[in-house]
Amino acid sequence: MMFRAFAAGQPAIFPWGRLSGDADGRWPLLLTSPHSGRHYPPALLAGSRLALVQLRRAEDAFVDALLDGIAGVPVLAASHARSWLDLNRRPDELDPAMFDGPLAVPVAATERVAAGLGVIPRLAGHGLDIYARALPATEAAARLASLHAPWHEQVGHILAAARAQHGAALLIDCHSMPSPTGARPPQIVLGDCHGRSADPAIMQAIEDHFRSAGWRVTRNAPYAGGHTTRHHGQPGTGIHAVQIEIDRALYLDGHKLVLHAGATKVRSVMAALVQRLVADWPQLAGPSPWAEAAE
Repeated sequence: MMFRAFAAGQPAIFPWGRLSGDADGRWPLLLTSPHSGRHYPPALLAGSRLALVQLRRAEDAFVDALLDGIAGVPVLAASHARSWLDLNRRPDELDPAMFDGPLAVPVAATERVAAGLGVIPRLAGHGLDIYARALPATEAAARLASLHAPWHEQVGHILAAARAQHGAALLIDCHSMPSPTGARPPQIVLGDCHGRSADPAIMQAIEDHFRSAGWRVTRNAPYAGGHTTRHHGQPGTGIHAVQIEIDRALYLDGHKLVLHAGATKVRSVMAALVQRLVADWPQLAGPSPWAEAAE
């Protein structure tokens, strides 16, 4: 399989995100960046007790820019800010106390909701309350219908098309993390829901690639994967999912929220990872215990 030098056509712009590359199944991979959106709706800015710079602390800032060197393989990047809606949460992870009346959608009291980090977050970076007053009860269903549902439908459609052509497909969900503390902390954290969302051979190939770049890599601690990884990663059906967390210090000036020179290396390593996975996919997606488990 040849790796295309350039993506075909212009990116497709949707109300909920930007899709580049060939999403017709010709590639076995899809990359997503659900937390790098930088559109802050006027209603959020008007209703928030926080300044824009404070709201932006919740972003995985410029992770989408780290994927700019990838051509051909589809890349899906969110448009809206994570403070408005978190695409990496279950749609029922809602806090009813944030709204001025009963909600017309399912609600689940999870640990993330209790922490203020549900699908419509209560808190931004540094644990700051976002809203000055309760939100209209209709707001929950509206945000889910306009952003969350079409995003995950698109992800599922692209992965299904890839599986149809290649027998298996891989979702790489891309994030950034604050620099971990401790002696020699990880610079890359790979999440496969503790072995449930991707074949071990795929995880090993990704880990080997980042280690060869000279970075410290761990798995599933402290990030094992969110809703995206758990929901779409179903190895028994031929669809694998891996979450990648990148230490922001590798590419970002966290105070100014601008890319620094290290972004060039991160962008190059990510593009090379995609090339490696595409080239090795026939072996990585070959017969495995997952296929037997699906029968």
